[in-house]
Amino acid sequence: MAPPPAPLAASTPLLHGEFGSYPARGSRFALTLTSQALHIQRLLPKPTARPRDGLVPLSVISGCCTLRSHSPADSAAYLCIYTYLRGRRGGRRRAARTFQADGAATYEENRAEAQRWVAALMSLLRGLPLPGEGEISPELLPRPPRLLLLVNPFGGRGQAWQWCENHVLPMISEAGLSFNLIQTERHNHARELVQGLSLSEWDGIVTLSGDGLLCEVLNGLLDRPDWEQAVKMPLGILPCGSGNALAGAVNRHGGFAPALGLDLLLNCSLLLCRGGSHPLDLLSVTLASGSRCFSFLSVAWGFVSDVDIQSERFRALGRARFTLGTVLSLATLHTYRGRLSYLPATVESASPGPANGLPRAKSELALAPAPGTDHSPLHRSVSDLPLPLPQPALTSPGSPDPLPVLSLNGGAPELAGDWGGAVEAPLSPDPLLLSPSGSPRAAPLSPITEGPPEMPAASGLPPHTTTTPVASTRGPQDHLLPPLGTPLPPGWVTVEGDFVLVLALSPSHLSADLLAVPHARFDDGVVHLLWVRAGISRAMLLRLFLAMDRGSHFNLGCPQVGYVPVRAFRLEPLTPRGMLTVDGELVEYGPLQGEIHPGLGTLLTGPPGYAGQGP
Repeated sequence: MAPPPAPLAASTPLLHGEFGSYPARGSRFALTLTSQALHIQRLLPKPTARPRDGLVPLSVISGCCTLRSHSPADSAAYLCIYTYLRGRRGGRRRAARTFQADGAATYEENRAEAQRWVAALMSLLRGLPLPGEGEISPELLPRPPRLLLLVNPFGGRGQAWQWCENHVLPMISEAGLSFNLIQTERHNHARELVQGLSLSEWDGIVTLSGDGLLCEVLNGLLDRPDWEQAVKMPLGILPCGSGNALAGAVNRHGGFAPALGLDLLLNCSLLLCRGGSHPLDLLSVTLASGSRCFSFLSVAWGFVSDVDIQSERFRALGRARFTLGTVLSLATLHTYRGRLSYLPATVESASPGPANGLPRAKSELALAPAPGTDHSPLHRSVSDLPLPLPQPALTSPGSPDPLPVLSLNGGAPELAGDWGGAVEAPLSPDPLLLSPSGSPRAAPLSPITEGPPEMPAASGLPPHTTTTPVASTRGPQDHLLPPLGTPLPPGWVTVEGDFVLVLALSPSHLSADLLAVPHARFDDGVVHLLWVRAGISRAMLLRLFLAMDRGSHFNLGCPQVGYVPVRAFRLEPLTPRGMLTVDGELVEYGPLQGEIHPGLGTLLTGPPGYAGQGP
């Protein structure tokens, strides 16, 4: 058998062509497409060897489409590319570059060339293989992925809906993703929705909020009669909350530099547009009452859960609530007596090495061995066609001559109105919903709900109530855990003493800017167990969390810090009062235990990158 062909080098040209500019000012450009970037070189009026913004990485391109002029005399076709490059101050700025395909005498030939570039570029963005030269056509692209977007309009100090409308929907429409959007109205609304959902209609479910909304979706899927198939549904998160821990891990996996707020949202949206998924480990947590829920993030006791819950009254401050909560918790630092038992992991790749500077738990502490559903109507939704989305300006305010009006190739008459001056072009928000002939594909989804969500009159935020997550009655069996209250099997290790905090973490991040376990992966098959013993000073505890911003906290050599990767654990608080959280939600106080289920879920992550080096 012949060996597989070697992969193309990142600099190998896949397409090369010459285009005019739009608006037409006599400029001409040479475009070269590689597997990693689009190279733009100006040819006229003055050639530039290294033009500013001439190298556009694919990681900052959300999508592209072909356009045409309303003028019958214009035989050119137009190629529009949407980019989100970082500005001088670090934030991303949306831009649309439009090029004129005019190398042929007829519009049909120019249109075919523009569509060839769209097909090649979108295939690379989606991670699809390209055929040999001359065989690239729109037929290469599969149907647009169809996503269910669930937005908590009260997330992020009430700005989640605004961010969704102004940033997320335009970007995913540029990427050609088909979607329905639903506003959640109450606690566990998302859980109820996914329990009655016909999953075959969707290619993924994406939440626009903090980590709590995705927790509802995950537990709703695992509580379905068909949970074994339902849990395979790809899940994505677009951060519009306060902590955004999973989004921070997705951002790092995609190779982007650490980000917060709107920048983090745009990074994660770009990764969502690229497509691609990754197995996700899930943690089943059994509570004191015997009920069970599932976690993708963390179980916390002590300082971390105190900050998380006590800062709820400052939720209107956004991320600043955690800073204020940390200061208050440091001022009244508590210790908690408890018993922590765990089954050490045997996965070598998940164990920390000397290069990580992580403390070895057994040398830090004295350890002793332990003795089918129907489709429900999706109400209050916004569908993807048509949407009044902001589009690139295709006119020049200072141009003395009127510019040709552009519309989608073969677009319906309503997409091409009369406009000029500084008014933006009415382009289609869903350029990839095109048939091979160029006519828009019908994508009737749910009815459109006009207007933003209604907000409460006072602060714009609903009153917060901490509620124990609804228990899951289905899901995979826990084979490593005996019932709570019974002795643990051989091979377990037990630590008993006074703790400042205990944290069981699955991904790398505790929040978007706290890199708690730098070497953690979404599918490493372990729970990362961290604890801080009593005796640590307030100053050292503050240093630990400040160093966690860079993931260097283990290098401080603090003797009170312990870490070990485990497959299962049991936590037994011996202090009568305290707070326990699962994925940031308050749960009943008492003994609990958890077991990791490797690769049980699927996370929409986009393509992997090089952490901290992304554009």
